[in-house]
Order: sequence, then C-alpha cells, then structure tokens
Amino acid sequence: MLRDKEMKIEEISAATSLSQYAVKVLLEASLSIGTVLVDPEKDTYSLSKVGWFLLNDPATRVNVDFVHDVNYEGFFRLEEALNEGRPAGLEHFGDWPTIYEALSSLPDQVKRSWFGFDHFYSNSSFDEALEIVFSLHPSRILDVGGNTGLWARQCVAYDPKVEVTIIDLPQQLEMMRKAVAGSAGADRIHGRPMNMLSPDAAFPDDLDPDVIWMSQFLDCFSEEEILSILTRISKIMRPETRLCIMETFWDRQRFEPAAFCLTMTSLYFTVMANGNSKMYHSDDMIRLIDAASLEVESIHDGLGQGHSILICKTK
Repeated sequence: MLRDKEMKIEEISAATSLSQYAVKVLLEASLSIGTVLVDPEKDTYSLSKVGWFLLNDPATRVNVDFVHDVNYEGFFRLEEALNEGRPAGLEHFGDWPTIYEALSSLPDQVKRSWFGFDHFYSNSSFDEALEIVFSLHPSRILDVGGNTGLWARQCVAYDPKVEVTIIDLPQQLEMMRKAVAGSAGADRIHGRPMNMLSPDAAFPDDLDPDVIWMSQFLDCFSEEEILSILTRISKIMRPETRLCIMETFWDRQRFEPAAFCLTMTSLYFTVMANGNSKMYHSDDMIRLIDAASLEVESIHDGLGQGHSILICKTK
C-alpha cells in the first residue's frame, strides 16, 4: 500500500515501524472513511482512489497541511472568536492582533504551510492574470498587499520595463526584500510601508500607477475595512488607472466542492486571521466597489484554482 501496491498488515507494520495493533486501528479507521480497500481473500490492503488523491493531489496536500499546522489547535476557540469578533485562536501562537503581523514570527512549519496555502492558490492564476493585466499596457504597477513579492517578480520578468511598487506592513516588506534579492528585475521592485487598516493612512499619490493590483488581499478585511481601503485607493486613481482585484469568490466557482472549500476557509479568517473577514460573494464585493465611487468595467472568471479578476475604474 505504501508503494502503490497491496500489502499485508505485517508488511505495513515492518515498513512503518508501527506495531500491528497501531496499523490495525489505523487501517480500520481508513476503511471507514474510504481511503483504503481490503481484499478479504488475500488479507491485503491497498489505497483507494480517495486515498491516492489524499497523498498525491497538490491541492489536497496544501489544504491538509494548512488545516493541521495553522488552524487545528486554534479552532478549539471558534465559539469565542464568533462571540468576540477577534481571532481568539491566534493566541495559540502568540499575542498579535492579526495573523499578518505574526507571519514573520510563526514557527517554521506553520509559516511554510501558511505560505504554501497562500501561494498555491495565487500562483495557479498568475499566467492568465499576467496576460489580463499586461493587456492594459502598464508601465507602473502598484501591488497592494504584495506579501513576499511573488507577483512583482512575475511582472518584472514578464515585462523588462515595468516598475512595481509593493505596499505592505514593514515586516512583510522585509521578507519581500529578502525573497527578491538577487532575482532578475529586483531593481524594479520597490517597497512602501503602510498599515492599510488605519483609516487615516493615505495611499501615496506620487507613484501615479497605471494598474493597481490586489490579489487575495481584500478577503483579509471586514466590509467596513474594504470600503475604507477602496475609498482611499480611489483618490489616487486617474480616469485611465485600472484597479485589478483578484479573488476566489465562492459564488463564481464551477464546481460545488470548490465553493465548499472557500466557505470553510472563511472560518480560518474568523478564528485565526483577524476575526472579521471571509471569502466573499462577488455581489458583496461589487457593492463595496460601487460605494467607493468605483465601477466594475469587466470580470474575468475561471483563472487557475477558481480565481476571478474584477477590473475597476473611477466613475
């Protein structure tokens, strides 16, 4: 079974260094959930199709690691988080108001699983997203919430002239600078520190971006915070500027399991991330865009692992 073949309990015990008792209880539990099959005549066990995907499907592995390393123990405080509107489960790792301030200080395995989850979903959409963004012919891109600079690196590799400025928390920018150091085009990736949760924090008006990019960013905030961010970003937009918002909206998925995964991810935001954000229905996001004196010019669905891009302009 461990090598994609049928195996007896004794063989599994020897291969895993587990007792036959331990192997039996695990196999019986696996039979109940359908991840292994048994041949009663030969007394052998093998992986089912579900079991094979559990071990080998990249999306499954990313999700399992994220649930296990980032969320599991914190989720014991789900009710507390719901009642108090704060990420009560984050206290499992330390004393931070949100997980974003904590990222650079999380245990290494937790950090790997968090970034593995985040990058898996965003990276799967990058190739298609690059074509959409660069069809707008930008020379200057403002990457809001650019994290470790993965998107910025893609942009400067795609276009040898484009300049990208990342706005994020100071500790995120420090991780970004380390991540992009020495890479091609790193001299065209810049950083500006900003706490976008502060309603008094104005976006810099000296950058004059052609495209403002927000990828998997607005789902990190409550509706009130999203409206504040969009209202402030609209103040630095020219009529020619385009705001590109890439999100995984649960109502715009092709398949029901994808919508299920996204709505369950909302609980991560409740318990671990910040206590007040979620994976949004596209109608809610469009309503907030409209309230910020912006309008959706076009929508591109079905990118990568279920992303959509809303291209917005000033009214």
